[in-house]
Amino acid sequence: IMCFSSDMSGARKKRKPKEQQTFASAAGQQSSETAGEDEEKLSKHRDGAKNRHGQSQVYTATKDTLFSQKTAQPPMHPFSLQRVFGMNLTLPVVSLQDQSQHIFLYGVGHFGIIFNHTTDSQHILQGHSSSISCMCVTENRRWIATADSGSPSMVIIWDSYSGIPVKTLFDCHPASGVAAVAFSGDAKYLATLGRNGCQSICIWDWTSDAQKPLYCTELNPKLGFQVSMLPSHLNVFYWRRYPADSKVFAQPSPYPSMWVYSADRFPSRTTFDWRNHRLLKAIANCIGVWTINEVSHVRKISTKERITVLTTHDGYPEGEIRFYDKDFTVVSCCEDFHQDPIVSISFSKDIPMPAYREECTLEEKPLVIRNFLVSTLSFKVIHVNTSGGTQTLLQNDDAPLHAVACHPSHPAVALGNQRGVLKLWDYNQKLISGIRVFEEEKHINCVAFDPKGRFLAVGFGTGAVYILDACTLQNNPDECFHCATDSIDLITFSSDSQYLATADVGKAVTVFCSQTNKDASPQWMYLGRYCYHNKPIKDLLFGVHLDSAQPRLLSLGSDRQLVEYDLKNSHKDKLLLLRSERIEQSAVPQCIVWHPPLNAEELLLVASDQYKMKLFNSKTLTCRKTLLGPTYGSPIKRILVLPKSKDAEMSSYHLAFITEDKLGLQILPLDGNPYKSTALICHPTGVSSFACSYDGKFLFTAGRSDSLVMSWRVNLDVLHAATALGGKDMEPFYSMLDGGRDGRFYREMEDFFYYCIIRHQGAAVLKRPNVCAKIPLSDIPDLVRALGHFPTEKELEDMQNEIKFSQFAETGKHVTDIGLEEFIKLYINHRPAFGISSEELVQAFHVLGKQQDTLHLSEVAECFATLLQVNKNEGEEETHSFVSSLLQSRGFHSPNFLLHQSLSCTKLLCLVSVVQIDLACLASVLP
Repeated sequence: IMCFSSDMSGARKKRKPKEQQTFASAAGQQSSETAGEDEEKLSKHRDGAKNRHGQSQVYTATKDTLFSQKTAQPPMHPFSLQRVFGMNLTLPVVSLQDQSQHIFLYGVGHFGIIFNHTTDSQHILQGHSSSISCMCVTENRRWIATADSGSPSMVIIWDSYSGIPVKTLFDCHPASGVAAVAFSGDAKYLATLGRNGCQSICIWDWTSDAQKPLYCTELNPKLGFQVSMLPSHLNVFYWRRYPADSKVFAQPSPYPSMWVYSADRFPSRTTFDWRNHRLLKAIANCIGVWTINEVSHVRKISTKERITVLTTHDGYPEGEIRFYDKDFTVVSCCEDFHQDPIVSISFSKDIPMPAYREECTLEEKPLVIRNFLVSTLSFKVIHVNTSGGTQTLLQNDDAPLHAVACHPSHPAVALGNQRGVLKLWDYNQKLISGIRVFEEEKHINCVAFDPKGRFLAVGFGTGAVYILDACTLQNNPDECFHCATDSIDLITFSSDSQYLATADVGKAVTVFCSQTNKDASPQWMYLGRYCYHNKPIKDLLFGVHLDSAQPRLLSLGSDRQLVEYDLKNSHKDKLLLLRSERIEQSAVPQCIVWHPPLNAEELLLVASDQYKMKLFNSKTLTCRKTLLGPTYGSPIKRILVLPKSKDAEMSSYHLAFITEDKLGLQILPLDGNPYKSTALICHPTGVSSFACSYDGKFLFTAGRSDSLVMSWRVNLDVLHAATALGGKDMEPFYSMLDGGRDGRFYREMEDFFYYCIIRHQGAAVLKRPNVCAKIPLSDIPDLVRALGHFPTEKELEDMQNEIKFSQFAETGKHVTDIGLEEFIKLYINHRPAFGISSEELVQAFHVLGKQQDTLHLSEVAECFATLLQVNKNEGEEETHSFVSSLLQSRGFHSPNFLLHQSLSCTKLLCLVSVVQIDLACLASVLP
């Protein structure tokens, strides 16, 4: 916790005078004036600033501007964040307005939220890419500072009146991020504290254009006022500005064994009294008082419970707030918090009318107490009116939330958390339409609506499955199934609402079916269970047989198996297997979805951990196409196809996906164009699941550990506009080649391609006026190897079949040759997304070296490990000679076939990667 003295005279004297009138420095002058006294000055200042700087909202905004804007701004990104559910208890809740409207600030994930309780609306401060670690506001509540703990870290200063970011400080503490921030009393300076072990503190003049701090120093006993907390001691270091006379005080904690407590992870238990020059620290049920100029002492406060919050007022874990004077005499008490531990306290800047009550002290002396906000351990924000009464302004889920599903025909989304709370939220009306608490099962892992919107299936961590009425959230006691003991991870309905399938951690698939009773009401029953996969199940998918219109069920596992179940012939207690197919060699499939009907062939779309998307024929399960997928830091985890837009100008289909921490969109059909996709960070600590509204206008994401759910509006026209900026036809693909179309690699590719033409058509082809610029498909393996990519035989077969059957569904004929542009697309889509790393190359040799008949390759592994290290600093000629001598010393007496001068060192390294035939298969047979 960091406090900032209002006495910055020393800093002002050292600063050189500078004529600079920015919006921030002008606003800094406002910050020292109270809201009731400076209205006339503020108006004059805005008029002057408006004339000097134009129509910037920062100069013209008032405290009512932010939530009074009626004109919606055009979207600038394919995703617009509409609503955030949840809050971060490690960050304080700050009161911004407390008169005509209740407006306050709190943090969630990497966003700051300005919430207007009066209008039930949020303004979201978006700018950080890592979770916000700390934030603060100026005394007049005009300026907000948020900081994150990312690498690199970032501090953003916001205007609370307009919601506009006015200053960004990059790389404030690049080592480990920012631990605390604080404004000076006049709002002209900002202090930041680093998180790393040897902490540093920086003072910034954020009202200037400078990106470097005025002062920056490491905290140590000789410099700076600092406090370090240990499990048994609290050390206070004090410094004087001119003489280097340091005093160090150490005070043992009276209750070291009680130090660890659930509320200890929350802020605001330390504060500094600048009037009396004392440091106050909450320790168990005591308040430590350290007077700066004399020996410290601990003052015992007669409370039974531990103190969790300490400002100039203190918090209390039993839901009680007590007010003390400077002598620690109780002068007031608030107890109406229903035994809910208090995490943070924020007082209003506005003085209520009347300003005090005479009966609030024993001596009947006036005591001015402003209204204030408290946040509690159960994720509540409560407004306390000192004239009497409390009001809950915000209440969020206090448990991780992993389950989210949208109703197929109504604007409703189901949310389930790990405490067993299931809610239905109407995202048009912004209200909770239904709620149910499961006391016994708890741990809701997944939920799903049936396509007709009648049922809501819930999967629990205990292995239980409940099938509820989608409107009332109640269920028939006979429709509570406990067929598994492992946690349910996946749950889905068939398109005709007749089947329900689940997948659990035990790698088993369970199927339930619906039967009609005598009274024509549906009754769900257990059909069967099958455990085929030997690794975790990644996805479940229902479909329809084209010839019979019967439902079909597929499961996709980490074992690379795509399994289909025989629903038609299955009967009670016996789920039958229809077939299984291994669809990958080395990649691990992550998710599967039905591809939209863009051609006559029914296709399955599978995304893998190697950033590839593959299309498989739904009948034969043969690979029809391999495409480069979105590459946004981590592989795709989940995909779904958005409902087709009713906009006549938007004729294409779109794919939504999530990665480890991002939400993205992809335009269909897939072709490998990187500009046809986009993504943004939605949950920095990880996203667990997501769902799409019935009309495709909204997406909902659930975080893994941050207890957050976010609602995003989809703006497809923005995505298409960004795609157009990437270029037409082949331009996006040329940009993905090293050096582009004018680079050396493209020229080599073009040369190799025409060499293949000459080889088949003869040298006389150069004299012909009309040349068929195509090569037979049989030349594809040699050509891609010449370019440094060495696929397995199975991958080469897939590449040739991709071209061969590309028009078969439409024309019934095979394609026998390929042109240069089509080959470039084929090469880009099939090569590794990020190349082959040196670690993978060395590991490949080590794997092969373990085979008894190829033990010499273990020595080759050492050879190339040395080569890769030398190649970082040596040129091509030096490396060639080094490799030649090294191979000869290892027994390769004729290495010149590898070291021909026309073969670059890069291609040499790529050449030996042919040993990566199938590491996954090879490793599986090793002892």
